[in-house]
Amino acid sequence: MYEYDEDCLKAFLKNQSRLFDEPVASTMEEAEAFLEDCMATVVDSLKEVREYFEEEGLDASGMSDEELEEASEVFALSGGRYLIVEG
Repeated sequence: MYEYDEDCLKAFLKNQSRLFDEPVASTMEEAEAFLEDCMATVVDSLKEVREYFEEEGLDASGMSDEELEEASEVFALSGGRYLIVEG
């Protein structure tokens, strides 16, 4: 089981409205449980975001880096990392 750090949990809580009409979590504990349930992924670069999308069958080859960063399921984290949450 992946442990999501505080940065992941805060980013998800702050930006979950990008994916959902109503909040799915209101505390750090709820956010962690939700991310575990949907098997959210943390990657270290936009290159890995692109690779993840392609592995999941999404054609990201025509997307710019900016478009990848703006995708509703991609949450920017500190240190150039990204949280990917499939809604």
